[in-house]
Amino acid sequence: MLLFISGAEWIWIIIIVGVLLFGAKKIPELARSLGRATGEYEKARLEAEREIRGYKDGGKASREKLEEIARTLGIDPYGKDDDELKAEIERVIGSSSSSSNNNNKKE
Repeated sequence: MLLFISGAEWIWIIIIVGVLLFGAKKIPELARSLGRATGEYEKARLEAEREIRGYKDGGKASREKLEEIARTLGIDPYGKDDDELKAEIERVIGSSSSSSNNNNKKE
């Protein structure tokens, strides 16, 4: 007998069972909660997609930022990978800050 029930009839059966289980007053509240949960899920999904795009694009942008900083400090970024460039930037910044600390101590 269940084999002859079409899709629309299943929807009515589910609605009737829902009303019997939860009551007519509870169904709108459940629907609102389901709608809010769906909205929160969509927000989280979109935020995750934005972060993933940011990480993918961030590799190129961070390399450009490293090269810009290196050139500002007088470092040639050509032929160096990111780690080597970061180490050299830190070395230059560290040596300049220690020399400025020495100058402050002399005064």
